Formats: sequence, structure tokens, C-alpha cells
Amino acid sequence: MSMLTRIKASDVDEQALWDAVAAVEDPEIHRGLGELGMLREARASRGGKVSVEVALTTPACPMRERLRSDITAAATSVAGVGAVEVSFSTLSERERLGLSQRLREQRATGIGEHTRVYAVASGKGGVGKSSVTANLAVTLAAQGNRVGVLDADVWGHSVPQLFGVRRNPVALKGLMLPVEAHGVRLMSVGFFVEEGEPVVWRGPMLHKALEQFLTDVHWDDPDVLLIDLPPGTGDITLSLLELLPQAALLAVTTPQSAAQTVASRVGRMARDMRMPVAGVVENMSSLACECGRHTALFGSGGGERLAAELDTELLGQIPIDAALTASGDAGVPVVASTPQAPSAVALADVAERLPVVKRSLAGVPLPLSVVGTG
Repeated sequence: MSMLTRIKASDVDEQALWDAVAAVEDPEIHRGLGELGMLREARASRGGKVSVEVALTTPACPMRERLRSDITAAATSVAGVGAVEVSFSTLSERERLGLSQRLREQRATGIGEHTRVYAVASGKGGVGKSSVTANLAVTLAAQGNRVGVLDADVWGHSVPQLFGVRRNPVALKGLMLPVEAHGVRLMSVGFFVEEGEPVVWRGPMLHKALEQFLTDVHWDDPDVLLIDLPPGTGDITLSLLELLPQAALLAVTTPQSAAQTVASRVGRMARDMRMPVAGVVENMSSLACECGRHTALFGSGGGERLAAELDTELLGQIPIDAALTASGDAGVPVVASTPQAPSAVALADVAERLPVVKRSLAGVPLPLSVVGTG
């Protein structure tokens, strides 16, 4: 029934009710329900009782209860509304296809030209690269940025564990909606495989998967995209440099000479491919005791040496503390769970110092366009 033919059955302004509920954002698409065509009905009856129907993108929508809460809050903000009843249906296949097409048209590409892209890399595993990525992402999101994390560490994916989420992304007719946690949009191969199941992919398949994670995911032109690379200088790193030429390298090492030496190889590769280096983060710099003392467990100087070799800045030195180790197991990044911990303070400082890096166009092939002279 159209808004113009509705019969006023209560003191509730139904147009105001409709507008309030239509403005509620879908938690995964970040657009209003009215704009997305998901709001089916918003009607009021006597006594201030309101009924709202919303069509979900999928019957198994993981955000159903959050939507119910947001819709109820929006409806009760309208004068005269008492009880709110929210019911859910599902978009038809035709509506899902239309929505997917509209989202693709609106965003043009998944990653916009103004998105700051940081490829977080290390020379070897076990240096805490993924933990640094997760905590930087949560900090940047808390500052008001739209932030995405692409877990490109196909064989050692840990982003689902670090963020405490493990579910399949919603698929919308060829367009995937990233999983969101702690204000960050996430995509990982870990969302598609059973926990503990090995991923056995070769080069061409890896390249295709990464391309889909960039072009077929509704990143919605984020302000910042952090890419958690696998250790070393293999196919995935090379593919991402090809797919995202605007990316800047963020190198993670520990104070140990061994870690610094292998991390320098990644830096040299980036330099050879004219990829800018955003900086160096030294992780596991020391063990921070609750008594306030810091003990250098893995030596010292690795971060400074790597920064000097790559001619870049050492952005921060992250200590190990009890809160940091517990956060990884709990699935809540330490900057969110224990922001006063020494590790969280150091990670937040790195996020503040993260530079905006623009790649030089020297040597980079540019598309040609012909402008008519009339």
C-alpha cells in the first residue's frame, strides 16, 4: 500500500515513521533500508503499536538481531510510538540481482583511488604481523575512518581468529559483503574453509582469488585498506603489487638480526618494483612486566637497522604484555579490549604516525585517453 493511500489509524505520523526506519542502515552494506529497497512496510495502529517489515539480503542474515534493535530504536524515536513489532522477509532473486548491480555502479571499483593501501609484510613468520595489522585497523576505525582488512595470508590466515569471527560472508549475486567486526570490514579465505583445513592453492588460483577479493567484495571505497601479506616475496605479494599499484609497504620485524635480515629482502623487492615504503614497525621489542619494567627478550636494534636500510622511519616499537597475548586468544584486538596496556598504547601511536604515502608515477605506465577537439 502506498503512503498516499494509507488510512490514519493512530496519532503516529506514518510518514515520519517511514522516514525514520528507512534511514536505518543495513549493518553490512552501510546504506539506508529505504535506499536499498529493503523496507517493505512501516505502519501504525491504535495505541501507538507499530509494525515494520524488512526484506533481508539472505534468509540466514547474521545481522538480523542488530537490525531488529536498530529498527526498534528508530521507530520509538517517533512521537506516539509505543510497541514495535519487526518482521523479516527476504529479497527476491530479481531484487538481489538489482541491488548487486546498483552497488557495483555506485562504487565503480572496490578500492577507490583515494584509498590509502598498506601492504603489511615481513620476511618470516611468527613476528606478529597479523596482530599489528588487526590492531592498526581497529585504531584507525575508531578514529572515524572506513577501514578494510584483506587477509592475503592464504596459508596462515589468522584474521578470523584475531577478530573473533568465523562465518561465511553474505553473497549477493556475484558480490560479497565483507564480514564486519570491531568497526572493520574483513575478508579472508578463513571465512570459506573449516577451521584447521589446509588451503592447497597454486599460483593462478591464488591470483584469481585475490583479484576477486578486491573486485567482487563490497569494500565501498574505504579510507584505508590494510593487507595482511604472507611472509616472504612469493606469488601473492607480486600479484597484489600488480593489482594494487598504489599500495605502500609497512614492514614488520622483531629486534632479532635474523628477522631484520629477511625483512630487508621484502623491502628490496618493494624498492625494485617502485613500491613506496610507509615505515617499519618493530614488534616484540621487549617484555613489559606489570611492575613497569621492560626486558629485551629478543635483543635490540632490528627495527632501527631495517628502517635505516630501507631509508624510512621506524614508526614504533611494540612490547609484549599479558593483555596482548590474551587478546589474540579472545578474538578482541588489544586496542579495543585493554587500551591502557603498553602494547595497545604503542600500537595506537603507530596508527597516529602512519604516513599518507603516494607512489611516484615515474616508470609507471598510465592509461591514454583521447580528448576530442570538437
